[in-house]
Amino acid sequence: MQDISSAVEEAEPPLAPSRSFRRAFNDLTQGWQQRTLWGYLGWQDIRQRYRRSVLGPLWITISMGVTAVALGLLYSQLFDQELRFFLPYVTTGLIVWSFIAGCVERGAEVFIENEGLIRHLPAPVSVHVFRLVWRQILFFLHNLAVYLVMIAIFRPPLSWHLLLAVPGFALLVLNGTWIGLVAGIVSTRFRDLPPVTQSLIQLLFFMTPIVWVYDDLLAKGGRIAERARFAEFNPFLHFIEIIRRPMLGQSFEARYWIVTGIITGLGWLLALLFLRNYRARVSYWV
Repeated sequence: MQDISSAVEEAEPPLAPSRSFRRAFNDLTQGWQQRTLWGYLGWQDIRQRYRRSVLGPLWITISMGVTAVALGLLYSQLFDQELRFFLPYVTTGLIVWSFIAGCVERGAEVFIENEGLIRHLPAPVSVHVFRLVWRQILFFLHNLAVYLVMIAIFRPPLSWHLLLAVPGFALLVLNGTWIGLVAGIVSTRFRDLPPVTQSLIQLLFFMTPIVWVYDDLLAKGGRIAERARFAEFNPFLHFIEIIRRPMLGQSFEARYWIVTGIITGLGWLLALLFLRNYRARVSYWV
């Protein structure tokens, strides 16, 4: 009998320590394998939000369209921009920004909002982040209808560069995931972070070239161009441009892709480190 129990112990693989990168990778792997669960929950989030509404999720598209047209008309007059160029420019910027801001703001509350599920449903913590990112992807797809309308009306000079928007959006999704993991874990421990994050996002909106044209400031030269180059230190600029430029048929700029690639790699290293050290504490902190 003792020989059988010892043989079973030898056959079973030893459990990894609670703080190990193996456990961190397992959390992500198991979370991905439960995509049926978080995919359904993410879709239900949208349906529940517009429950008993006549238009339902169509309000997502309408809200984006009204905001884009209002800001485009206003700032085109303030900055003396041609509406044919400026309105699609603002629209694409807002669509991408909406995805980024949603991942950051909701990511800071992703575990706090799912306190009940975390306490009573034994699931990897990454499930809740995947659910959040999936919900933001659905919002993004709804908002693309506004972009298609702008393209049909103003007909910008599109080319094969449009295909670069696909890997650009894939990078955006990868970054939204690690941001949700890191911000969610930190915010669960320090509850002051969510309101700080919301205020910071509002400030960064005006510091990011969404309703103003970065290339125009560079073209003016002199001190204006020198000051405008400080925008390069804003990481959101690079993530918006890797999608907006191909969607508007503009030229390829390698520096935007290099910066976003570096941020993606460093961000995931940070996320794995946080998962390794604090994944098991989330259920206690909530």
